[in-house]
Amino acid sequence: MLTTFRQLDDSDATPKYMQVERMLREALATDALRPQDALPAERDLAEELGVSRITIRKAIGTLVDEGLLHRRHGAGTFVTGSAQRIEKSSSKISSFSEDMAARGLRSHSEWISRSSGSVTPEESINMGLSPGAPVFRFNRIRYADELPMALEYSTIDANCLRSLDAVESSLYKALAETGNRPTRALQRLRAIAFDEGRAELLKMPLGSPGLLIERRGFLKNGRLVELTTSYYRGDAYDFVAELSD
Repeated sequence: MLTTFRQLDDSDATPKYMQVERMLREALATDALRPQDALPAERDLAEELGVSRITIRKAIGTLVDEGLLHRRHGAGTFVTGSAQRIEKSSSKISSFSEDMAARGLRSHSEWISRSSGSVTPEESINMGLSPGAPVFRFNRIRYADELPMALEYSTIDANCLRSLDAVESSLYKALAETGNRPTRALQRLRAIAFDEGRAELLKMPLGSPGLLIERRGFLKNGRLVELTTSYYRGDAYDFVAELSD
């Protein structure tokens, strides 16, 4: 892998970290670095190119921020791309955290907001709640390792959770603690192109393809407890359904 890179030009006045960044971009553009490829360790790259590890870390950090590379805790830095795809079966109800754990990935969230309030007229109709009924709203960015995978906006019947702070890593785990984890769900999927705001949150180029998933989660008695709208990046997530006659 180290033969992919060349020595930096000492006569070039461009800062060293920008030269390394440019070299990595060229390797990505020419498929010298392909999706799922692991980058050499920062120490090895620094030694090969004759620069400090801080320089390497800064160059890599820029590409991680753009979503071109991603870090896996304890494993290193990898190239993002279509080869790093996650398949999600639509035949089983599972949480994002459970899906990632089943694939050996570490899931975590970055909170956009969490709040309590009253149902909107539309939510009141969809959830079968009386006007003014209390709900909790959870808006966050979901990560698989260090890759921002989805934006998730959930509205939950407040009577189904212990408190607003009960949701830590997994919403479904918090609902299960009160016996209110959904046992059935209806989902609607639609292809979208990411607008500027959502593209920025997911560190993707403007207009990148994505999947809009609207989920309504029900208890065994038919009571609706969850309304979730999610925006998944289309270059890394596949929904799979098994069909039979």
